[in-house]
Amino acid sequence: MKTLKVGDKVPDFSVKDQDGNTVNLSDYKGKKLIVFFYPKASTPGCTAEACNLRDNYAELQAQGYSLLGVSADSEKRQAKFKEKYDFPFPLLADEDHTVINAFGVWGLKKFMGREYDGIHRKTFKVNEDGVVTLVIDKVKTKDHAAQLLE
Repeated sequence: MKTLKVGDKVPDFSVKDQDGNTVNLSDYKGKKLIVFFYPKASTPGCTAEACNLRDNYAELQAQGYSLLGVSADSEKRQAKFKEKYDFPFPLLADEDHTVINAFGVWGLKKFMGREYDGIHRKTFKVNEDGVVTLVIDKVKTKDHAAQLLE
């Protein structure tokens, strides 16, 4: 599987958010978008990352960005995560990996000497035409917004 790179067009997708609403890439046509992928809702790194984006959301919005958080968690788990930490952006419940595969963020991971398949923590900036303008491979969970606002 190929990860999207700068200059690649994001394939259209359609997936449910935490409330069961359908979200399509085409909903963001003409808008700048930040799509951040995280391995699992409510885990320490993912919570730190999403809370950092929440705390800097106004600044990201001021630069014209909409945000979408994506993991393979269920709608119910995403809803609990969003509610607990009061995130102002939708969390996509990509259980069938539609968006994960579209961006190419699923693959082999290593953790404590163990190898397994999972979601790579990556963030993509997408312009108004649906083209990737930035890929962040090394996400700093506690200071992620600063990487996006540079």
